[in-house]
Amino acid sequence: MPGVDVFFDTNVLLYLVSGDTEKADCAERLVARGGAISVQVLNEFAAVAAGKKGIQFAKIRETLSAFRVLFAVVALDIETHDLGLDIAERYRIPVYDSLIVAAALRAGCTTLYTEDLLHGQKIDRLTIRNPFVESD
Repeated sequence: MPGVDVFFDTNVLLYLVSGDTEKADCAERLVARGGAISVQVLNEFAAVAAGKKGIQFAKIRETLSAFRVLFAVVALDIETHDLGLDIAERYRIPVYDSLIVAAALRAGCTTLYTEDLLHGQKIDRLTIRNPFVESD
């Protein structure tokens, strides 16, 4: 995916529909620049929005449609799955997080915005960034 260098994890996008205005504003600024997500991110967003947040499916579909326009969407395939397992084993991170990392790497991204991994950690060419902490 030429021209896409940032990847968003689900947790960052969920702040867009949260009551935390500071984090929502930060997420909104980042998202406005575009980037990439995976089908896994779409699925996780829908699950949390419907479950924990109680958002109606019509609103979830509307939000996911906007994400599909705003972001390049990386498909989940067997190569991403295999890479994710390798990353989970090598870096000792949970499989679902490693699948996000794998999708970001396969998309050619250099930055992954997430709260779930170690801020500043490098995984191959990918740098993990928690957008809600001070920059180093």
